[in-house]
Amino acid sequence: MYDNYIAWFNKNDELIIRAVKYVVILFCIMLLIRLVKRYFTRNIPSTTVRYKSVKSVQTIGLVLIVILTISFFTGNVRDFTLAIGLLSAGVAFALQELILSIAGSIYIFVLRVYKPGDRIEINKIKGDVIDVDTVYTTMMEIGEWVDSDNYSGRIVKVSNAFVFKSAVYNYSQDFPFVWDEINIPIDYNSDLEKAEEIINVAAKEVLSEYTETSKKQWKEIVKKYFIEDAQLDPTVAVKITDNWLQINLRYIVDFKKRRITKTQLYDRIAKSIAATNGQVKIGSTTLDIINNPTVDVRMKGQDKNG
Repeated sequence: MYDNYIAWFNKNDELIIRAVKYVVILFCIMLLIRLVKRYFTRNIPSTTVRYKSVKSVQTIGLVLIVILTISFFTGNVRDFTLAIGLLSAGVAFALQELILSIAGSIYIFVLRVYKPGDRIEINKIKGDVIDVDTVYTTMMEIGEWVDSDNYSGRIVKVSNAFVFKSAVYNYSQDFPFVWDEINIPIDYNSDLEKAEEIINVAAKEVLSEYTETSKKQWKEIVKKYFIEDAQLDPTVAVKITDNWLQINLRYIVDFKKRRITKTQLYDRIAKSIAATNGQVKIGSTTLDIINNPTVDVRMKGQDKNG
């Protein structure tokens, strides 16, 4: 038995040496990746730069391990090329979705489609991006059973392949503002000019900071993209309805502060309307009765005089 083992080792000594070398080099690469990641984590203060650096090290390490594995077990350049071709054909057929996801991650990184911290909507899922790896984009979900732009509490993983299959809506890239609006119903007997003045004053007080900041960033957007200039100041429009005059306020706001901004606007407008002592009133649904019908009630067999 012992002689058989010795004979086998002598016959396969080249394969054993190659396998040992492979394990040693693989261990060194993995150790180096771990040390570099730890160094970046401890010494890079910026969260964004630290995150990108760690992800880059992971990707480079994965590529090195794949190349190392194929080259060690194919022997020479010719066999290596042949192995790559056969492997590519098999993997492309069996792992189409995975390959598309990896390609999507490269596409996301190179073209900066989105990054951690951005608020996006993809494949009808909206949320804040908290991680992008080689296969999945991880998001903190927004909406669903929760009104407005609030977190639902669910963490969602979306395949990176969807960047090629559906539109990607980015709320924060280049221009972290969105247009929003509120509608105020005003009674027909109210002073319309006074109502418009109240809404304009409230808009100026609440939205001035967003308006000024957005104007500076919009100039950069106009330079970068083929897009016309836009109205960034709050605008008021009036619409006649069956029951009231509807005053529409359209404005620009930080994409993460839509709900709190609406609350501030409604609060100031409501208090200002209450202070007019009836000069301006909130509209409500009304019903006008034109004529009351006459009801003639008689017992059976009884005439009109009886």
